[in-house]
Amino acid sequence: MATITSSNPPAVRAPTGYTHGLVLEGVERRLIISGQVGLAPDGSVPSTGEGQIAQAFANLRAVLEANGMTVHNLVKTTVFLTDRSLLTSFRAARDSVYAGHAPCSTLLFVAGLADPRFMVEIEAEAVA
Repeated sequence: MATITSSNPPAVRAPTGYTHGLVLEGVERRLIISGQVGLAPDGSVPSTGEGQIAQAFANLRAVLEANGMTVHNLVKTTVFLTDRSLLTSFRAARDSVYAGHAPCSTLLFVAGLADPRFMVEIEAEAVA
């Protein structure tokens, strides 16, 4: 089983909701997760950013669980948001879903995603 050790050096400003670096030792399995958007299994897309964020996290958890992992196996996420006003909602959802876990993370605001209805996309890497 992988040992994951957080690295937040004092020479770098303390992070909020993420970790600056993770040292991974004894990694047996690595899972690369394609960007998950707010697309439900039935093909529907929630009309609100909050609904899409919730669905994207549900999809992320489903991919993790299908591979015998949980959010606590996440070591890196990259998040794309199309609207700055979604930042507070995203952070609240992330904090709820991660329950204290803080993987390395990058968040970008972008002009658009693959489908113009999409407002959020979350890609990730996990190890076990």
